[in-house]
Amino acid sequence: MIKALVAVRSGSVRVQNKNIRPFAGKTLLEYKIEQLKHVKGLDGVIVNSNSAEMLDIAASLGAETVLRDPYYASNSVSMSDVYRNMAENCQCDYILYANVTNPLTRTISYENAIRRFFDGIGPDSLDSLNSGTLVHEFLFRDNRPINYDLQHQPRSQELPEIYALNFAISILKRETMIECKNVVGRKPEIFALPEIEAIDIDTELDFFVAEQLFRKIVLNHETIL
Repeated sequence: MIKALVAVRSGSVRVQNKNIRPFAGKTLLEYKIEQLKHVKGLDGVIVNSNSAEMLDIAASLGAETVLRDPYYASNSVSMSDVYRNMAENCQCDYILYANVTNPLTRTISYENAIRRFFDGIGPDSLDSLNSGTLVHEFLFRDNRPINYDLQHQPRSQELPEIYALNFAISILKRETMIECKNVVGRKPEIFALPEIEAIDIDTELDFFVAEQLFRKIVLNHETIL
């Protein structure tokens, strides 16, 4: 049995109440629950939160709810401890961890990720599937390039394939999430996600841009090239 786990909390700092503030006519939380309920292959949606208001919204949409202890919703607790606590409170075998702050992730991407995970899982293969975005940038650390040679500079498209985790989609066994205290297992496989689907709301600018794109792409069914 695989269920989607949606983690939301009150007290967001950079974008106040981002999970439940108006977003293209509803809220990020409402849109994500409604979307996940239509994802083929999922056996349910669990919303984990310290907020009674958010849990009420989730329950009204037919999601399972888990009240999070305030300690695991604070700004000081380690995310490793949060991941373990959330997994311990999930009644399922496998977890698809989905963030509401990735509103442009397509339903078909969730479905493809689920299929890929179960096709690839095994004792000698992957134990988690984690979405990543290809980074084609000239990267520096300590004033030195880390992904190319200054004396033989390649074209950007010839740079090595380096992926940045975007946490839009993470799939793993519940026990693996508990043991690793993470949504990334010991044998992860990167699931490539287009940059636009991986947009994550972290700032007020992100919120504005994501909302405009959501209206255009999702609500108006326009194509962005």
